[in-house]
Amino acid sequence: MAQIAAERSETAAVPAGANPAALGLVAFALTTFVLSALNAGWYALGAKDAPAVIGLALFYGGLAQLLAGMWEFRAGNTFGAAAFSSYGAFWLALGWGLQNGQIRLGTPEVGFYMLAWGLFTFLWLLGTLRTNGALISVFLFLTLTYIALAIANFGGGTTWTEIGGYLGVLTALLAWYTGAATMLATTKSPVQLPIFPMS
Repeated sequence: MAQIAAERSETAAVPAGANPAALGLVAFALTTFVLSALNAGWYALGAKDAPAVIGLALFYGGLAQLLAGMWEFRAGNTFGAAAFSSYGAFWLALGWGLQNGQIRLGTPEVGFYMLAWGLFTFLWLLGTLRTNGALISVFLFLTLTYIALAIANFGGGTTWTEIGGYLGVLTALLAWYTGAATMLATTKSPVQLPIFPMS
């Protein structure tokens, strides 16, 4: 009996789950796009705009991405788990800090915050080098975005903020593309987006 039970447990199929990377990428992309558009100077932050940025940072870029990271742990994807969980926590911290007035933009404190995230992102960029061109481009341009925003907050001024904004918009577009490619591949859509595998 024990042997039959063991054989049954070995042959039991594990139910296939959805790929959480699509959620993680698009949650990151949309939140990054809205904040980067602000940094690029496309709109001015006012009382009516702040709730949109903060709400996205807390719930879509933050919570949804954090959940995607937890699901990546379950799927056994260490890279995706650490990346999505970390960037989800980044957005939660940023949203909370903006909402409570704890983050003052244009200060060396925020400069170090952005620099630290730039270093983290560069390390994760190294982890993408054997994956695909789409993912590499997301992490490359995100690294450049953080560096530009760090320079801006260390006293580089509005020019560097705008450069960081435009780099962030490009990063968001690349993340949307990569997320869409992931989603389209799982739906067996006749429209497929190339991701340029590096194997």
